[in-house]
Amino acid sequence: MAKSSDQIEVYLEVGQKRTFAGALEWPGWARSGRDEESALQALSDAGPRYAQALRGSKLRFRAPKDVSGFKVVERLEGNTTTDFGAPDAAPSSDAQPVDAAALKRLEMLLQACWGAFDAAVAVAHDKELRLGPRGGGRQLEGIIQHVLGAEGGYLSALGWKLKQDDGADWRAELERTRQAVLEGLGAAARGEIPERGPRGGVRWSPRYFVRRVAWHVLDHAWEIEDRIV
Repeated sequence: MAKSSDQIEVYLEVGQKRTFAGALEWPGWARSGRDEESALQALSDAGPRYAQALRGSKLRFRAPKDVSGFKVVERLEGNTTTDFGAPDAAPSSDAQPVDAAALKRLEMLLQACWGAFDAAVAVAHDKELRLGPRGGGRQLEGIIQHVLGAEGGYLSALGWKLKQDDGADWRAELERTRQAVLEGLGAAARGEIPERGPRGGVRWSPRYFVRRVAWHVLDHAWEIEDRIV
């Protein structure tokens, strides 16, 4: 790829069957393919969609025209989770501390991704979602509950507790979970959460936490959009 001062820095997470490409400075913008080339192409193809997700925010993002707009700066070893279809390795830059300005930017990114998810849910309300080739695939409420459960798990990985109410209205539970995400992120950024849990396990960094939350919610927002009948 040709080098340019305005290239977007990306990392690759390389598994045995699948590779993810992700933009370091733009959490949520990550796509996968069978190999490095197809992953980078998928990332490029998703650029306009990511731009649409951020359109209502104050974040300035312009998708590159093609893969020449990327600069691969790090390659990470993938694992079974990578091959299953989810990014699971943190780029080294995610270990950087998060100051007040960086925290505000991360919060804005999360809010934009949540907004994209909410917009997709609103369009899909009372509509059927197309099933997969073998008849599989969650319907809308199932996707919402899956996203809620995943964000609860991500909070645990960060070291922040949230007891979810399975009987609550999903709209109220989304709001409550998102508030917990922002609270946990802020606490982690300020160093109020130990880097290791009580059993010695390494917790997620604030930047990686946002990377996973943003990717997951956008991935399902786009799934909803693609499956509306």
